[in-house]
Amino acid sequence: MYAAGLGATAAGLALAPHLPRIPAALARTGALTAAALLAGSTAASWWVYDRSALHSLDWLGDLLPDGPGDHLVIATGLDETSRTLSEQHPRTRQQIVDLYDPALTTEGSIRRARRRVPPRPGTLPGHPSRLPVATASQHTVFAVFAAHELRLAPDREALFAEITRTLRPGGTLVLVEHLRDGPNTAAFGPGAWHFMPRREWLRLARGAGLHAVAETKIATLVTAFTFRRSSA
Repeated sequence: MYAAGLGATAAGLALAPHLPRIPAALARTGALTAAALLAGSTAASWWVYDRSALHSLDWLGDLLPDGPGDHLVIATGLDETSRTLSEQHPRTRQQIVDLYDPALTTEGSIRRARRRVPPRPGTLPGHPSRLPVATASQHTVFAVFAAHELRLAPDREALFAEITRTLRPGGTLVLVEHLRDGPNTAAFGPGAWHFMPRREWLRLARGAGLHAVAETKIATLVTAFTFRRSSA
């Protein structure tokens, strides 16, 4: 997205002097629009990822007042959650599963991030329909910016079914995602279409037998959901 924005800005400004008056004005307008979107998305990313409480998990205590217990962290190429969780809750048992598969995860930024931040030792490879985790073994499952990287609905549905299988009765899914909504569209422009709308996450949870418990905003642009498996 950033490369496209820079390219559009540069192309518009370069072409404008060589075009007739009206096309030149349109080219300059397009270049300025692309530059504004690029600046806005860069500022939003800085605010969310560098300045907010997102990665410190300061928001988690309100959602899980008793802590995560035995927990599973699901990643899709980039795991920025498990280390902080293990440091903050050293007496809990943690498992990490990485769903990264070039055939399923098509976003180039994930491939680049994975090269810079390899999976932590002990991370197990998995598939949306086959998590290498025992049935009813987890108090909590974390999916932080992981599920939306599965671009096909059947893969997301399979993942949610597997999450329900791994949760103990009464266990909790903590799902953290940007949403395809007004604030994210204002911040990221067309890039917000990479995210899923809120109704998709609610649909997936209902279909997997999970019910919504709480929903909170992190830095305005990120939503943390908690869904719970029935205690029965």
